[in-house]
Amino acid sequence: MKLLGLFLLFDLVLASLEGDSLNAFKQAVSDPTGMLETWDPTLINPCTWLYVTCNQDDLVTRVDLARGDLSGKLVPELANLKNLEHLELFNNSLTGSIPPEFGNLKSLVSLDLQYNHLSGSIPKSIGNMRSLVFLRLNDNQLSGQIPQELTTLPNLKVLDLSHNSFTGTVPRGGSFQKFGQKSFEGNPGLCGHAVKRPCT
Repeated sequence: MKLLGLFLLFDLVLASLEGDSLNAFKQAVSDPTGMLETWDPTLINPCTWLYVTCNQDDLVTRVDLARGDLSGKLVPELANLKNLEHLELFNNSLTGSIPPEFGNLKSLVSLDLQYNHLSGSIPKSIGNMRSLVFLRLNDNQLSGQIPQELTTLPNLKVLDLSHNSFTGTVPRGGSFQKFGQKSFEGNPGLCGHAVKRPCT
């Protein structure tokens, strides 16, 4: 019985941590359409919140907040969602940078941040997301070089970095072998084989 009680307590602590992490994001954004109204921080378990999906262990696996007219910043606390598989925040007005802590989301399958106003560079730590299949960062204001670390993502099937302000040579090899010009178009500062533009 004591062991069962410890497991239940551990589950409650995890659920509370995940709720706190999602609430940190709620506090960092403006929500004019009331998309996050059900995100009640007084509830221990966030699995009852709209746009949040959990597994059978009541751990968050999906956050779907696309087209919500949300503005504000991404927060590093989202990296506490260790079982998160889908982070869908596309078609909003989010600003600021992608937190390097996101590299700790080892279960993440889809990171979709397209059509926002994000700036800064892609964190090298994104290369730690070994489960990542879909990476969509297109139509933002991201800049700097594309990290070579992204080529080491073994399961990456969809990559869209188009229409940003990236510069330098497009990395080659690894998972990038399957991606052509369409993944990188709209970045006039890029050069290399993938964009058919020689590097000087």
